[in-house]
Amino acid sequence: MPNNQILRIISNETKATIEQMDIVTPSIYASFFEKFASEHHEFIENEKDLAVDLIQHECSNLTDMQTEATQSANTLTNNTDKAISAIKKKDEKALNEVLEETNKLKLEIEKLKEAVYKDELTHANNRKWLHDTYLNEDSETLKTDGIMALIDLNYFKQVNDTYGHIIGDKVLIFIANQLKSTHEQVVRYGGDEFLVMFEAHNSLHHAIDKLSKIREAIISKKLKAHDAKFTVSFSFGVIPYKQGDALAKTIELADKNMYNDKIMIKKRVTGI
Repeated sequence: MPNNQILRIISNETKATIEQMDIVTPSIYASFFEKFASEHHEFIENEKDLAVDLIQHECSNLTDMQTEATQSANTLTNNTDKAISAIKKKDEKALNEVLEETNKLKLEIEKLKEAVYKDELTHANNRKWLHDTYLNEDSETLKTDGIMALIDLNYFKQVNDTYGHIIGDKVLIFIANQLKSTHEQVVRYGGDEFLVMFEAHNSLHHAIDKLSKIREAIISKKLKAHDAKFTVSFSFGVIPYKQGDALAKTIELADKNMYNDKIMIKKRVTGI
């Protein structure tokens, strides 16, 4: 039976393949999962037992997170009550104790947020973070102005096919870290696609220039896989957006803007 790391890789490949499909049935998911499993020379036996173990593990994680969230909420309530009482009594010692406890609580809440909002592999922000941070509540529209860059790795399948998915994962981590040097918010949107969310005060020229410099630095590097060396690159499309614009439409426009860039960069970089 494959280990959890291999299962995670196969699952990520399956999700990346089907995420653009409007309708996915269990049999469609299963067919893609089996395809990627066979490419890794893995065969799932006792699937029901495996599914039960995985569900129990995920339920345990969710229960732990729920418990931590409840404890944090209770602590916050208690600290609020203590603070109100201390203010009424003008008890400086009690206020200092509340401040210390609240600072500890803040660190615990940040850890919870990271577990919910960070991509497990690259530690970039995930889709849930994007939706909760950038979208209006109960809608798929953006709540601020800004500039979005859609990044798509070139020849990523070739990297996986040539050097294996462990190396492929390391490439994703490397790319995510390079994009973080923009000091803007980086989102792993799916598979080998990332978003960089530039704040509204940036110009379109600044965003393009920043990403172009990062890409040139990446292309100039030779990455190692065992005894071999290879090159990675990415294409990008940049689009300004306004408050109230639909997220899906904004990504679609960024993808269209990436078309010519992808043609240009693939003329320069013809493989890995």
